[in-house]
Amino acid sequence: MSDSEVPAAERFDWWRDLTARQLLPTELSSDRTDDFHASVRMLQLGSVLLGAPECDGMRSVRTPRLIRRSDPELWMLTLVRSGSMWFEQGRDRAPLTVGDLIVHDTSRPFQSQILHQGGLARTVTLYLPRRVIPLPERLLRDRAVRPFPSQRGSAALLGRFLEQLLQQGLALESADCARLETVAVDLATVFLSAVTDTSRTVSPQTRRQALVRQIKSFVQHHLDRPDLSPGLIAAAHHISVRYLHHLFQQEEQSVGRYIRAQRLERCRADLTDGRQAGRSVAEIAAGWGFADSVVFNRAFRLAYGMPPGEYRRHASAG
Repeated sequence: MSDSEVPAAERFDWWRDLTARQLLPTELSSDRTDDFHASVRMLQLGSVLLGAPECDGMRSVRTPRLIRRSDPELWMLTLVRSGSMWFEQGRDRAPLTVGDLIVHDTSRPFQSQILHQGGLARTVTLYLPRRVIPLPERLLRDRAVRPFPSQRGSAALLGRFLEQLLQQGLALESADCARLETVAVDLATVFLSAVTDTSRTVSPQTRRQALVRQIKSFVQHHLDRPDLSPGLIAAAHHISVRYLHHLFQQEEQSVGRYIRAQRLERCRADLTDGRQAGRSVAEIAAGWGFADSVVFNRAFRLAYGMPPGEYRRHASAG
């Protein structure tokens, strides 16, 4: 949703009403109300909401009055994607820059300010019902409003997941969104357990499943890279190649077979897409990481029962 069709004089009021209805009621103010620009992307994943606003500089305050009026009882995990801001809740105040992750909640007053620096600031927030996070609230609140860099560990896994959701959001089907709710909760739980030193309360199975889902999401978003390999995947997730293979063995498949199956499925989809009719089979295969056409043709025939060219002709005839 964007203010592109809203008259300039009405944009800030439009934004204030939109965020109160769709995200969270707060009191907003800005020095740029006469020429305010903002937009937001939202994605509902079951009980979890993803909100990604882009906006001019503004101040946001969640007051005790607003909390008494309505409290959805959420944990909010916010990643700063561009620009800078500060955030304050309780006695804690933190400056935030690109790549920082913070946790805060809707049941206590807070205030924040997005600083105008010549361009729109971008953030992405997971709105998680408190009941889905199996960690002590007291410990989470002790870690609230502390910036955690998202360049390594569980914070990196969560940050990449949020970015990938934004890239694929409009292409996701309802069944995908339902499954991704579990992924979002698992990754958030793993991250929060790490920052609160309560990782022992999260089952090894939950941590493993969260990591495997994130790895598979990473693979699906990089299938077009010819250099996609176990080494590249392991390095991106800060694990050893040996442990990567171990994770996939527990899934009763191999890393290589998973990559090939995903690439073949993308190729199959393109071969049946009339919008791709002008591209040759070899171009489609190369676009999804198959550098050797002979290897691709053999693998496609084994997977779908006929060569790719014949498969395309049958699809067109059908």
